[in-house]
Amino acid sequence: MKTLTLKRISEIEDGIFGVMLDGNIPFAVTLERNWLDNQNNISCIPTGSYRCVRRLYHKHGYWTFEVTGVPGRTSILIHSGNTEDDSMGCILLGESYGDLKNKVAILASKVAFFEFMSRLEGQDEFTLVVEKCYP
Repeated sequence: MKTLTLKRISEIEDGIFGVMLDGNIPFAVTLERNWLDNQNNISCIPTGSYRCVRRLYHKHGYWTFEVTGVPGRTSILIHSGNTEDDSMGCILLGESYGDLKNKVAILASKVAFFEFMSRLEGQDEFTLVVEKCYP
């Protein structure tokens, strides 16, 4: 089974920013919400290893992957989006960092999402390793 790694590199008011790697090759930047419900500054996905399974993203009608096995959470998807406002606790993918709507954002999200899906072509699951690389 393929393994991808999400290395979180920064946490600021506008979200948790990271890099997605396929082996040792970085291929996308990431953005996650830096809070969940009333738990300020706690990501909804603790560091660790998770099984991701192919799933239809009903809201937008396309296939993606769901991160499973996260304590107390379900329906964590990996999808396109630019600011933390585009996520309810999911992982957003982009090609670069930038500014949108007066927030730090990720850009070219659909391009990054299509690259992510092409790296997983023909696979129904993979392992996601989540690491924190900042104090």
